[in-house]
Amino acid sequence: MATEHATNASPSAEFIQHHMTNLTLGEGFWAIHVDTLLFSILLGGLFCWFFYNIGKKATSGVPGRLQNIAEMVYEFVDNTVKDFFGQSRRDIGSLALTIFVWVLLWNTMDLIPVDLLPGMAAVVGVPYLKVVPSTDVNATFALSITVVVLMYVYAFKNNHGALGLLKSMGTHPFEAKSPAMMAILFPINFALRIVEDFAKIISLSLRLFGNLFAGELVFVLIALLPFFVQFIPGGAWAIFHILIVTLQAYLFMILTIVYMSMAEAH
Repeated sequence: MATEHATNASPSAEFIQHHMTNLTLGEGFWAIHVDTLLFSILLGGLFCWFFYNIGKKATSGVPGRLQNIAEMVYEFVDNTVKDFFGQSRRDIGSLALTIFVWVLLWNTMDLIPVDLLPGMAAVVGVPYLKVVPSTDVNATFALSITVVVLMYVYAFKNNHGALGLLKSMGTHPFEAKSPAMMAILFPINFALRIVEDFAKIISLSLRLFGNLFAGELVFVLIALLPFFVQFIPGGAWAIFHILIVTLQAYLFMILTIVYMSMAEAH
């Protein structure tokens, strides 16, 4: 399980550390953050269940409120994909919709009172519980790595195999007009492309993690205040945080679409 707090830590420091510690199974590289996996699976299941049921009940007449919401989200994502690809794309659109809604649900967990679910878990003997998957760098890195791997899969497909993929990775940013110069510049271009793709992984993951971790930390600090004044800064921060929650989901989605558009054959 997670490491115990230092005995000489102040009550405030212990409170903060407790709320920012994952429920962990195992140690070292093979440690599993059980709470991150649990809430990610539950929220992913909620997303699938919601859109599946809306699809089954969809009507061509006057749509209900939930169908309106689902259609608005779908059209928003589909129009964004069209802006980059010039047409509707079921493959890219499905990926972008999944990432947007899933990350939005991750982030929305940050609006739940910080003591509510951990307190309920403590009653049944669970010592730690972080309920916001996007405050776990392992989750954000896993998602960003998945996006970049999919980018390579699409590049492999669009460039007709491994040779086409290698050629596309070795011709930019320095272009050559002769085969000899191309052979000289290929290793440099290839190395720069690898660095660029590692930078994609790091920027995608740390942007989401940093913003949500900081937001959750502010909520934890507000929870240290006397309960009768918490609603003033807590309410103000929650209203502002709604923008952050939505914006970070949008940015992750839009960058995913951008990276997929870069994998198209030109």
